[in-house]
Order: sequence, then structure tokens, then C-alpha cells
Amino acid sequence: MKKIITVIGARPQFIKAAPLSKAIKATSGLKEILVHTGQHYDANMSDVFFKEMGIPKPDINLNVGSGSHAEQTGAIMKGLETAMISTKPDMVLIYGDTNSTLAGAIAAAKLNIPIAHVEAGLRSFNRAMPEEVNRIVADKLSAILFCPTQTAVDNLRKEGMIRNVFETGDVMYDAAIAFSKVAEKKSRIVRDLSLTEKAYILVTIHRAENTDVLKRLSNILKALSKLAAKGTVVFPMHPRTRKVIEKNGLVPLLGKIKVVDPVGFLDMVSLEKNAGLIMTDSGGVQKEAYFHRVPCVTLRDETEWVETVKAGWNTLADVTKVGLILAAAKGKKGKREIKDYGRGEAAREICGRIAAFLNRRGTNK
Repeated sequence: MKKIITVIGARPQFIKAAPLSKAIKATSGLKEILVHTGQHYDANMSDVFFKEMGIPKPDINLNVGSGSHAEQTGAIMKGLETAMISTKPDMVLIYGDTNSTLAGAIAAAKLNIPIAHVEAGLRSFNRAMPEEVNRIVADKLSAILFCPTQTAVDNLRKEGMIRNVFETGDVMYDAAIAFSKVAEKKSRIVRDLSLTEKAYILVTIHRAENTDVLKRLSNILKALSKLAAKGTVVFPMHPRTRKVIEKNGLVPLLGKIKVVDPVGFLDMVSLEKNAGLIMTDSGGVQKEAYFHRVPCVTLRDETEWVETVKAGWNTLADVTKVGLILAAAKGKKGKREIKDYGRGEAAREICGRIAAFLNRRGTNK
């Protein structure tokens, strides 16, 4: 039995893990040890996802909580090292670009455990983003790299990485397909918030490049307030964003924005599908908007999900001026169909590749 430690700690990773954990469970000869780092520790951003998506209860929870990048990454590395030494996994599976991803890669590499990176090869080409640093290091240390798109494969090739690189499609697309109909049946949030389908704007803001630069954050809030004066703007607010807004006296800028607590996965799917427009700085929400065919404005200077922009469904907004954000919000609807992220079978392919890799490695020992 080959043991795989899966490292997750943040909302996008919970979503990605749902279809892949299911695939691992269904594969003979593989056993998953699920480690939750506690990077996202708020119940609305963690526990509810496990329940709604049917993700197995974590075998290990590190409960690291918040802190600076160094504090958080260091605490996760320490906890993961202990977990890896005690469980002796054959592989460590990491997702995306969070501090949990970086810590998992470094801890595994130091112990000479092969690493599989799901969502490899993404690049924003902006190393001021902590996520960009995390994904570059994770890719460099990984033994097998699973790319969601051809663009990601090309990025790795340009950096000299061609061995054990596979374009598999996106596990988030797997999840979007699987849970879209479930959300239709179970979520009541659109009704509970008295929203009209396709007549509201959905907003998420959490990235440091926006929350840690008050001019950018205040511009975004001013633009949203102007939009809320003319129509409904729904803002499920990340705890970190709320803390920054309250600490810096920016609450008056919220105006008529309908601020709500973070929502569960199924409620978020429902809010996304029924929105007329999504405005976000989240990489995952950008893609979810694309999957659900909802126009999106990305409140960032660049995006790693270039396919969504090329397809016309996503528009980058310059947040240095309120007027530019408002102009982006008037963007046009997508120009072509969804086709860049696979066929919704990424989890099955990734699982098969992992099994084959571990079988070969076992034979060669």
C-alpha cells in the first residue's frame, strides 16, 4: 500500500482536494493521509467545506492559525516534518500556491520524499506576490507536475522543466461540474439574501497586494460603493480583509454594499452562478466565474489564468484609480465557449499518473 500525504490549508485547496481525494480512495494500492495545516482556521472557511464537499476528515490537523508569512510557513513546516517522519509516506501531494504549499514542498524535499504538485506551471510573472514565490519553489522541488493548461506546460518548459510534466486539466473544473447541480438543490442563499438572479455583483477581496496597500483597498471600496448605489453588490468578507478595513477606519467606504460573513462552498457556487458580474482578486474565483459563464473583473495587475482573459470572460482592472475600476465593471460578456481546462476528468488522470509513478519507483528501489 502506497501512502500519500495530502497537504491542504486554504479554501481553494479544499475544493481541489474533493475530487482527487475521492479518486485516490477509489484506486487500489493507494492510501491518503490528509493533513490540514489550519492556514484557514475560520469554521466558515474550513469546516463547512469538508462537510459540504464530502472531503474526508483530516487525519492530522496542525492548527497553525494566522501569522506573518515566515511565522505561518515555519509553523507548518515544523508540523509537517513531524507528520512525515511518523507516517513515512511514499509521496507528498501539494496544491496551488499557498504557504501550506510552500511548507509542504520544503519539508518533503528535506526528507527526500517525492512531491506531486497539482496546479503546477502557473505564472503571474510578478514576484512581489507571495503566491508567485510559493508556486515557483514548489515547481522546482516537485518530482511530478500536473498542469491545468497548455500555457502552464509551456511556462515550465521555458524554465527547463520537461520531465514528468503532464497537462491533466483542472481539478477545480471537476469540482465545478460535480457540485453545480448539488448547489442548485441545496443552497438557498440567493433567496435568503433577497437577491435577483443576474442582477447583482458578487465581490471577494483578500490578497495582500490589495489589503495591505490602503490606497488600492480604498479605491476598490469606493468603486464598489458607487456600484452599490446603483444596484446590489454582495461582499462575503474574508476575516483578514474585515480586520484591515476596521483597523484603518475604512468602514464608511462600504456604503450600501451588502457585506456578509464568509459563505460555505455550495452557497458560494450558487452566488457565483447567479451573479450578473463577479469582481475578485482570487485566482480560484476567477476560474469559477469562467466555468459558470459569468463575466469577471479581476482586481489585480495581472493574472496567472490568462486563458480566461483571452476568452473574453475576464477583465483586469487597474485599481490605482476608481474610474478605471468602474470602467472595467462595464466589460463585455465572454466571446467563446469554455474549453481550456480539460473535460472534467483531471482527478482521475492525476491519480493514475501518481499510481504509475509510485509503482515504477517501488520497482526501481
